[in-house]
Amino acid sequence: MQELQLLGWFYRLSPHVVLCTQRQQAATEALVQLIRVRRSEAFPPGHPTTRLSLDLLREALAAAPVKSLLDVGCGAGLLSLAAAALGVPRVVGVDIAPAAVHVTRENARDNGLAGSLQVAQGSTECLKGPFDLVMANLPWEVQMDKVSELNRLAAKGGRLILSGLRDNQEDLLLQSYESLGWFLVRRLIKRFRHPTLPPDISFTWVAWWLEAITC
Repeated sequence: MQELQLLGWFYRLSPHVVLCTQRQQAATEALVQLIRVRRSEAFPPGHPTTRLSLDLLREALAAAPVKSLLDVGCGAGLLSLAAAALGVPRVVGVDIAPAAVHVTRENARDNGLAGSLQVAQGSTECLKGPFDLVMANLPWEVQMDKVSELNRLAAKGGRLILSGLRDNQEDLLLQSYESLGWFLVRRLIKRFRHPTLPPDISFTWVAWWLEAITC
């Protein structure tokens, strides 16, 4: 099997589906579907939390089927596109930024995924739910503000995939979810160290897979 010749960022979703940015050469690997993604401003494709979120999405979909998925703060729609490409029949992306909504719709249309991906401009309050899986790759401050909303939008027995926070920001957020009946199933981390920072300072990015306690 020939290798895939890509420039820029790419991520293999499955043996036959690859996410990539617009900068790439033609694919030479047989039977590979390229999902081309225009970049967005926040949490670009190469950001550690993007990969962590994609890793958990793959695991979650392999563990149990998902009929509906919500991507909160969808940006360029990368997580939404990944879910749709992996077979989730109903995917909804929501973002407060008009530019993000526009790019997500273009990405969905250009990749032939518009039929299973809807995009809404606004906050989560404009949505009803419920969703089998809710994803949010957002800064810690926004995550704290959205706890009750994500809990409301998740289906009974549903799942959450959260990222965008660092390890020194976990405790309070996890306590907030535990108080609502959620528990941590899986935790992934990506350590990041910058050469200009003192050796005792590092940033460890975190992603969670949470499930609701069911009686």
